[in-house]
Amino acid sequence: MKRKNRRKVNPYSDKKTFNIEEFKANSSLITYSKESCHLLKGEELNEISITKDTSVISWLNIYGFQHSQAVRKIIADNNMDEFLINLVIDNNHRNKVIELDDCFFLTLKSPYYSAESNETKFEQMVFIVGETYVWSIQEVEGDHFQHLRERIEKNLGVIRKKGADYLFYLLMEAIIDNYYIAYDKLTKANIGLDNLNETKPTPEFAIKVENKKRQLNQIKRMTISIKDAINQLENIDCFDFDIKYFIEIKEQIGLMGDEIDFNLSQLESSLNLMFSIQNHRLNEVMKTLTIFSVIFIPLTFLAGIYGMNFKNMPELHTEYGYFILLGVMVLISLVSIFFINRKKWF
Repeated sequence: MKRKNRRKVNPYSDKKTFNIEEFKANSSLITYSKESCHLLKGEELNEISITKDTSVISWLNIYGFQHSQAVRKIIADNNMDEFLINLVIDNNHRNKVIELDDCFFLTLKSPYYSAESNETKFEQMVFIVGETYVWSIQEVEGDHFQHLRERIEKNLGVIRKKGADYLFYLLMEAIIDNYYIAYDKLTKANIGLDNLNETKPTPEFAIKVENKKRQLNQIKRMTISIKDAINQLENIDCFDFDIKYFIEIKEQIGLMGDEIDFNLSQLESSLNLMFSIQNHRLNEVMKTLTIFSVIFIPLTFLAGIYGMNFKNMPELHTEYGYFILLGVMVLISLVSIFFINRKKWF
């Protein structure tokens, strides 16, 4: 049996699709230190040079994975490990960490909530982190890091006093915030569990519930894989990073996982309660129908017997037979009602 190729078609195989203007429009480079900050984007990005000066931090951000030639040039111009070319141009990674000579490669999924499809989707994100730089690549254009750019440009907080490890920590924290945003929107979506008395377990409702459970489990699975990746980062020794940042990221991811578990547990409890209520209602209806059956089945039996058209039926010529039969029916009904009431079946 042949093994199926799980890898998607390489989006960089056609070099003719490269557009330098598009690359410049989708890229930005920030270099900063305690004293200064420089932002290059658009036409200013004629040459991307990532500094090796430990007092200056570089942050390169690119949107899209279609700029393979530019990626090759950046890696070659800055004397980076050539293996990064193979890693970056393949956008079908799972969450993982790869340690190289002077940097590490991290790929993960970042969530965003799609209002059109009313569900959480995930984009591929890549980080290449060295001692003096962070290189981030986002699959979907949409800035998750604008607040960090403002903090760097306006020198807010301690970000310009810290190294690349602190910048990487803030970027990871922004991605975790995306998980919280997607999670909050997903949990606020009304699928009918807020009012169980008015909710009917229709097929449409079941589809909504299963879709919500699927998305919650997907977010949980992604957070677990990120936590595993951070565990790997704690063991890297290519340069000195403050381990407390990794510990803080793991704690935040752990809290999110706990919240998702709690929400899933509540969802299951609400579903069980709703079906219990529906079963109770159904049992009440069945009990009412059974009571009516107990009362009227004997009457139907008598009516059936005396509704038969046989010639020799003794009661047919009885003067008061009709009234006697009605009296017997009433008596049977009263006895049945008395018995049911005594047994407290009502």
